Amino acid sequence: AGLEGRDSLVVMPTGGGKSLCYQVPPLLAGRTDIVVSPLISLMKDQVDGLRANGYPAAALHSALDPQERAEAERFIASGDCRLVFVSPERLVTSWFLETVEHLGIRTFAVDEAHCISHWGHDFRPEYRQLAILKERIPEASIHAYTATATQRVREDICKQLALADPAVLIGNFDRPNLIYRLIPRLDLRGQVREIVARHANQAVIVYCISRKDTESLAQHLRENGSRAAYYHAGLEAETRHRTQDEFANEQIDVIVATVAFGMGIDRSNVRCVIHAAMPKSVEHYQQETGRAGRDGLEAECVLLHSPADSLRWRTLLERSAAEGDGNSALEGALALLDEMRRYCAPGACRHRSLTEHFGQHYEPPNDNDCGACDVCLGETEGLVEATREAQMILSCVARVGQSYGLGHVADVLRGADTERIRSLGHETLSTYGLMSDRTQKELMNLTFQLLDQRLLERSSGEYPVLRLNDASLEVLRDERTVHLVPAKTRRVRTTAREAASWEGVDMELFESLRQLRTELASERGVPPYLIFSDASLRDMAHRKPATPEQFLDVHGVGEKKLADLGEAFLACIAEADDPAGNGSSEPGPFPLSEGKRA
Repeated sequence: AGLEGRDSLVVMPTGGGKSLCYQVPPLLAGRTDIVVSPLISLMKDQVDGLRANGYPAAALHSALDPQERAEAERFIASGDCRLVFVSPERLVTSWFLETVEHLGIRTFAVDEAHCISHWGHDFRPEYRQLAILKERIPEASIHAYTATATQRVREDICKQLALADPAVLIGNFDRPNLIYRLIPRLDLRGQVREIVARHANQAVIVYCISRKDTESLAQHLRENGSRAAYYHAGLEAETRHRTQDEFANEQIDVIVATVAFGMGIDRSNVRCVIHAAMPKSVEHYQQETGRAGRDGLEAECVLLHSPADSLRWRTLLERSAAEGDGNSALEGALALLDEMRRYCAPGACRHRSLTEHFGQHYEPPNDNDCGACDVCLGETEGLVEATREAQMILSCVARVGQSYGLGHVADVLRGADTERIRSLGHETLSTYGLMSDRTQKELMNLTFQLLDQRLLERSSGEYPVLRLNDASLEVLRDERTVHLVPAKTRRVRTTAREAASWEGVDMELFESLRQLRTELASERGVPPYLIFSDASLRDMAHRKPATPEQFLDVHGVGEKKLADLGEAFLACIAEADDPAGNGSSEPGPFPLSEGKRA
């Protein structure tokens, strides 16, 4: 479609190859194409990565100094540039549209195209301006790319961009290298600390709902030895950019952030994404977990959730709608929230649930078993009959007069010896200490499940209290059976894919190659993953190539990388194989003889 100038809509998961779809056509056709990208940091990463591979690309954005801007404009005007990255705001300016017409540019790629739809999970008003392209340049070919779009969003993208008879191409939404785990949140700090420890010295992103949460959790991780920082939209721009650069350059391992972080990150070797709370839509979850494992290697995605999360999001969404004129969007947002809540329920394979959410049939690699989620790995405990526990909790709500909040009810049930309980005389209640074998967090988790199932209600306001409803009375009268998820820490198992990916890899050599990559990246002022991906380093540490010809067989190595980096990496491999320097492990001549191709 790109080569033939036919409009298209391409939907593929993060890391699925969308970039190739707009990188290849201008290179083959010898023309200049435009890519609309939402963030400066994302443009910079993409251009740096392309240039490292010998691909002629440029970006125009506000962070360029006058000299850099002039150089980019000359390069574009020369006709030798194949891709120009710009923001939607810059593209629709009169000056830029006139430049586009003068240079005869007729093909436009719109990245993160879901931003144009009201029904998308990340609507951005500035994307709506792109409709001017078809008006200004009727013969323009427009290609929309996104990782997350339901049928409704796909239709809206085509309508808003005025795509003419587009080729609608839907890739496989499944990311088989991602390991999905959904775990009840009982001890947030302790659970995050444990997960981060599984990925020591590796890249981890932790997503939180509030700015305050990011700051306190990052501080806790630093106090426990992690190289961690926080990131949210309330920080000064300079601080945000510095933190993002430090993460990209592997100077810090863990970013604790709100959803304001991530779209501009092109780091391929993120090994773990943690959600400290449930996201507000499956689309957000797919987008954010998609930032893990972009190099194709296994990565872990852990969602620490509580039934309280959906109540918290509902309050935030309703407040946002009340402050603006957003009632029309509120219904859609609440529907997305309900879909996410259902995804968090126990039962189905996580890979299957995500794939089918986007309207695709899922074919597991084994019989009804993905081998890469908590359900299929047998780590979960499903719903269990818990009517007796529910009756204890509901009875306690009644005994305290339906006048107290969740924390106080939990304290009464576990028999806490507090001044408040004594002053109220609640230590004399029949329900006092009735569930003393449970922790407060376990009791709160079970109570939130009752709220989520509407077997209990909570008032609104600054100090909400628990109240019974008709369903509560049915449970208390043994007229309704209750099923809850046990609030217990779960055992994590190693997947077959994880074990296989390290098979035959010399771990000591891998770490030496990582160190070399970091040093070269620092010298060149680029992120380490632009030198080589983790997948390439693992392959080197497995194959141990000794000649340029063998080095070309390594994953991710082409002639440009061979000529630029081969000598240094071959020398590192040779030294690891012969640290005393007794053998003849000198790499072959550079550059490689004519005719050899990657």
